[in-house]
Amino acid sequence: MPLFGNTFSPKKTPPRKCASLSNLHSLDRSTREIELGLEYGIPTMNLAGQSLKFENGQWVAESGSFTGDRREMQRLRKRNQQLEEENNLLRLKVDILLDMLSETTAESHLMEKELEELKNHSRRRK
Repeated sequence: MPLFGNTFSPKKTPPRKCASLSNLHSLDRSTREIELGLEYGIPTMNLAGQSLKFENGQWVAESGSFTGDRREMQRLRKRNQQLEEENNLLRLKVDILLDMLSETTAESHLMEKELEELKNHSRRRK
């Protein structure tokens, strides 16, 4: 028998409180989405005074928010198309020039080979 009583006497733990005091768990799904911010909506941004929204994988100007001139927009689109066509033409020209260069190089190598063979053949005769 211990002298001063029981040496191992753990304290009793207090009872746990309710896990959540919030009443959000009792709300229906749509109310919870609104309260917790799970409904994000369409992403929007303001760039150079123009409001844009992200729809179907592309940024689209919101109606009525475009402050620029429509003619300027059409002119820029037309210029962009011209530059794309010019770029395609230049790429085609580069491809043709590369083909011509490789053909000329191949012919040059063949002529050098023939020249070497003729030199070797003439040395054998002497």
